[in-house]
Amino acid sequence: FLEREPPRHKIFEPVLIVGADKFKEIDIRVRVRGGGNTSQVYAVRQAIAKGIVSFYQKYVDEQSKRDIKETFIQYDRSLLVADPRRCEPKKFGGKGARARFQKSYR
Repeated sequence: FLEREPPRHKIFEPVLIVGADKFKEIDIRVRVRGGGNTSQVYAVRQAIAKGIVSFYQKYVDEQSKRDIKETFIQYDRSLLVADPRRCEPKKFGGKGARARFQKSYR
């Protein structure tokens, strides 16, 4: 069993997109739980991007927040918008969420 290191360049994408100068006054601390390595990397990436946007909205000005948000959305919409897909729960009468047990006539 080999454990791979998560792709660090994906985590730092928000910093590289808007530039390190926008991150001068900000300390970033992110904690993730659950999911796999890749989904955790994407969660951290999204948390950093959303945090920057909300920081600029609250402490700087609305125009620079709009510029940063537009830059993120042009690069990759998943930086600000979460993927709503979730695992569907299993139901009765079958092996999974949609699969049914086979019907026998004899």
